[in-house]
Amino acid sequence: MDGWLIEVQRRPVLCVFCSSLAFRLLQTLLKFLPRPNAVSCDPWKSYKWKNLSVSLVHSLLTGTWAIFCVLQYPAMVYEIHSSFTPVSYLLVVVSTGYFIEDAGDILFSGYVRESWEFLLHHFLVIWTFLYAVLTSHYVAGAVVALFVEVNSVFLHSRLMLKMAEVPKDSLIYTINKVLNFTTYVIFRLGAQLYLTMYILVNYSQLDHAAYFLASMMLMNIMILIYFYRLLRADFFSNHSRSNGTRKFAQD
Repeated sequence: MDGWLIEVQRRPVLCVFCSSLAFRLLQTLLKFLPRPNAVSCDPWKSYKWKNLSVSLVHSLLTGTWAIFCVLQYPAMVYEIHSSFTPVSYLLVVVSTGYFIEDAGDILFSGYVRESWEFLLHHFLVIWTFLYAVLTSHYVAGAVVALFVEVNSVFLHSRLMLKMAEVPKDSLIYTINKVLNFTTYVIFRLGAQLYLTMYILVNYSQLDHAAYFLASMMLMNIMILIYFYRLLRADFFSNHSRSNGTRKFAQD
């Protein structure tokens, strides 16, 4: 095992904390980038744009990283409980730091009510990822779960295009809409289904299987609801009118 991985595993909490600080610094730096006028004049949209910008960077980084990890060591897909590589362990550490930072950002933003569904999602991810980081079990499962970040790239881009008031019939929105739908089915629904089935099939052999299964089932319900909302908003335009509520999940 690589020496640097031993050092990371000796101080996992410190490494997660450093990752959170790095994403907080990134958020500060992204404030200096120009924003669309439609975003700058609205405090809610301004916060949302900032939050999504950091999330987009995380998705680009970890989605690509997760695919690389599995290509580098395919056995992780079949040994979700016990197998991992130094690079995959570091991935989960970095991603855990992001989710903690983002949950804190939501809590102290003043927009908790508008973002409570994402906060619930983050808490579920944080506890499961922290378990993987602290015990070195289910690291591979966390890597497979991060496949959803491939879809998140287009999901976050979609919301940013809407806030920038890009027409829904424009080429860039249409391309993103198709890629968002495709990656949602393959990388989000596919990853969730695979992990759920893996836990069910190997239930008696897995540590704390009941907790992970309960968490997966709750997240499955959430992503199916989001998928319905996505289809309604982007593919059934007659039902996509905004009711004026300020919520991430209703966009």
